[in-house]
Amino acid sequence: MFLCGLPPEQMTALGYRFYSRYVPEDEQPMLIELNRAGFSFYNNIPINERKDWYISYDFHILNDGRRILVNHKLTPLALTSDGRIWLALCVVSASTHTESGHIEMHRVGSSDFFEYNLTTRRWDKRQMLVLTDGEKSVLTLSIQGYTMSEIADKICLSPDTIKKYRQRIFEKLDVRNISEAIVAATNNKLL
Repeated sequence: MFLCGLPPEQMTALGYRFYSRYVPEDEQPMLIELNRAGFSFYNNIPINERKDWYISYDFHILNDGRRILVNHKLTPLALTSDGRIWLALCVVSASTHTESGHIEMHRVGSSDFFEYNLTTRRWDKRQMLVLTDGEKSVLTLSIQGYTMSEIADKICLSPDTIKKYRQRIFEKLDVRNISEAIVAATNNKLL
């Protein structure tokens, strides 16, 4: 949680108290609700499939009063004999959204996922978006650091066509620029 300016030792010492100190008060009830709903969902998954699922959600953390939107992706690594999470990996990254929430349960290898609605308190089944081969090529080459002109040369298209691909990518992923598109595509395992 370096985004809060904390050294690893202090972060370790805080443990779960981190959330009460560094998450805005107005978002703490959301974290409590998603924890309840997430475990309820998780406990209904057959034990032999539980390590195939992960939860992803966005919330703000505070750094000197400034709000920074982050994404948590929590993946179980080891379970107890009765199927409870014993060890999990939590990856924290910059969020590609502009607001907190976006609570989703994903199963690795599936294009279906479940989104939690905080108003209705229900999990709604959704379908992952799919990028075309051309969109994937443009994103992959962008990750490698190529400019739009260089990408156009590499895949034998005009720079205007590359601009159109990028615009479609931005619309599909609901992002504003190529950096956010790369993060969104990576976070959602679209490449």
